[in-house]
Amino acid sequence: MVSKLAVRDGKVLALDEEAELACGPDTSIIDLHGSYVMPGLLDVHNHHMVAGQMDLFELNVPPVLSLDGLLAAVERYATGLGPDEWLVGGSWGSGLLAEINSAEALARLDAATQGRPALLKDDSKHNRWANSEALELAGIGGQTQDPEGGQILRDASGKATGVLIEAAGVLLEQTLARLRPESVQRLGQAVERGIGILHSYGVTGFQDAASSLQQMQALKALDDAGQLKAWIVTSMPVNDPILGTHPLGEDIIAHRDGFRSEHHRPDFIKIFLDGVPPAGTGAFIEPYLPGVGFPECHCGTTALRADELEGWLLRTADRGISAKIHCTGDASVRLVLDTVEKVRAAGYSEVKYHIAHGQFVQPDDIPRFAELDVTADISPSLWFPGVITQAIAAVLPAERASRMQPNRALLDTGARIAGGSDWPVSISPNPWEGIYGLVTRMDPTGMFPGALWPEQAVSLDEAISIYTTWSAEAMGLDDVTGALTPGKSADFVVLSANPHQVDVDEVRHITATQTWFAGQKVYDGGPTSGADPDDRLVAGNLGV
Repeated sequence: MVSKLAVRDGKVLALDEEAELACGPDTSIIDLHGSYVMPGLLDVHNHHMVAGQMDLFELNVPPVLSLDGLLAAVERYATGLGPDEWLVGGSWGSGLLAEINSAEALARLDAATQGRPALLKDDSKHNRWANSEALELAGIGGQTQDPEGGQILRDASGKATGVLIEAAGVLLEQTLARLRPESVQRLGQAVERGIGILHSYGVTGFQDAASSLQQMQALKALDDAGQLKAWIVTSMPVNDPILGTHPLGEDIIAHRDGFRSEHHRPDFIKIFLDGVPPAGTGAFIEPYLPGVGFPECHCGTTALRADELEGWLLRTADRGISAKIHCTGDASVRLVLDTVEKVRAAGYSEVKYHIAHGQFVQPDDIPRFAELDVTADISPSLWFPGVITQAIAAVLPAERASRMQPNRALLDTGARIAGGSDWPVSISPNPWEGIYGLVTRMDPTGMFPGALWPEQAVSLDEAISIYTTWSAEAMGLDDVTGALTPGKSADFVVLSANPHQVDVDEVRHITATQTWFAGQKVYDGGPTSGADPDDRLVAGNLGV
């Protein structure tokens, strides 16, 4: 176990006994006094700026609330806003979809918001619930046509209920952006807040799964000012059926080199290939359950045709740009694998491909991840027992719904798995909750009983690799981070306990007591075992 590190220019120079011999000008010795330390944790899939915005500027409630609880929270939050100020936030649970899809529920939302326009996101962040004032501002009424890739839900009389599925929510997002534009300064505040929360969980590097041009600008400005304290890989959206991001595709890719900086790497595109199962927008090979509000023999569809996906992957591979592709159904997973097979056959072996989420994979497709060097980007909080798995179980046959996230099978074929949170779709970006879920297939909060497909559990060592070395490889950050070895960035976390020396049930309660990035302490949650928190950093040039 590492007890001392010599650090120079933000990089590990030497460890343990050799660290003492490395004393010299511009060298610092970090003495951990026997505390358990490990490389900084990595998150391959989150939306840190969106999470920062929610924490700073929006209503932020967990998706486990009943409709009554949600409306009570909305009413309390509304009383603190100006009379014309937008009420934005979430999350409402996917399981509430049928309950809020009515004129009566809309009237209750209107009363709770007291005349202010309101836009509430669901737990997947793919769907929206808007009140009457917001619908009017966006020009959405009974005669408004459904946009491509989305649906405006209506009651029996044809009146919009305020529930907006997938691309229909973009109509509201664009209205909000027009009436309440965000400044780069405010976006920078959200970025810093998101990163600060990640630091509190020991995360020192991550991939933002869908970055806007404005967000990339904010990241560059922060890094130029010396204020960006994490490795960030951004994913530039090719399409955006849910957030209303602009520009997209080539119009954002054209700016990527201008926003590249020391700690910011805009190296991926992001493609939304399908939606989410509870809304019937995940693309499956076999149909959803009958009688759950979807058309007969409904399988969902992909957002791009096969030729469109192939075109994007080939054009970007030619420029060395990798891709993160959102898939929740097994049909979209298969389409990605089929397409990557063509890209690899064309000679593009170095570009990286992530199937993001990929909860459902046909057995014949499992070995293809390793064969094609496709990373399984997984977010345990979205599939261990909870509100999302309950909502999925309501729309898929039980046998299929219970066979979600075949992690053991993927690892056994040699596939790379990388760990993400999809925060703020998940309530928390805590990697130790994710690690616990990977090892036990159970809910770390204890709110939801049972285990989901326990045969697909992985070992503790594998789960830790999923959040360190394998994520670094997946994001293309393994040249600078992911391991505490000489020459790499001095990114590490001091833990409240050694995960290898506690009962597996205690793993979910492990916390970061300190987080360090590039040799600088970026989070201090208090003393660690056997250590004086004020006696950790000893200046090597003083000869100590």
